[in-house]
Amino acid sequence: MNLIHLQERRAIRRAIQIDCQVVRERDFKIVGERTVDLSTDGMLVPTELDVEPGEELFVSFQLMFGIQVDVGGKIARLIRGLRTDDQGPCVGVKFDGLDPVTRHIMRGSLRKVPPPLPRRSRREARIDYAATVLAI
Repeated sequence: MNLIHLQERRAIRRAIQIDCQVVRERDFKIVGERTVDLSTDGMLVPTELDVEPGEELFVSFQLMFGIQVDVGGKIARLIRGLRTDDQGPCVGVKFDGLDPVTRHIMRGSLRKVPPPLPRRSRREARIDYAATVLAI
């Protein structure tokens, strides 16, 4: 049985900076307005707002060819910006309920965009023990 590494994601992240609007649902404060990276599962967005994991969000951005994407999301991850290679404080947003057609269009429009450079070597790869247990 092999352990599952956290880098083994379902969707490939793409290093693309696009304008977006990520708004916190409970008070409609803007969480972020530009992506660091984007995938069909979510995005990484710089923020200065004090947020917590699990907070509900409204996400809006425009893909190539003028296709508007409006989807709900949740804060899945916080990056405090303390490491030397961090791009400042950021939030990882996981999309909720992205319809299959929009997901397919996103996959096609992001296909030629390169992924971000890895920040950890394979030897330092963290183990996702929860996913490993589920795979058993």
